[in-house]
Amino acid sequence: MADEQIPTLDVRGEICPYPMLKTNEALDGDQKDVAIFDVITDHPPALSTVPPQAMKRGYEVEIDELGAGEWRMRLTKI
Repeated sequence: MADEQIPTLDVRGEICPYPMLKTNEALDGDQKDVAIFDVITDHPPALSTVPPQAMKRGYEVEIDELGAGEWRMRLTKI
């Protein structure tokens, strides 16, 4: 799947708990049935708060560093 087709939530500039809360809101709402979902963050603590919540919703999480201080968490429905 090309990256431009993957729904993406950009939470750069947000600090905890907002990256986790906004990801949960998306996964419980309008992105509920997507197979792959990307979350972009620049807040390091989000790398440890978002994955457990995604896993509770049936997603596995892969984290990639996009550049200095930015990460993509790719959530894939299991």
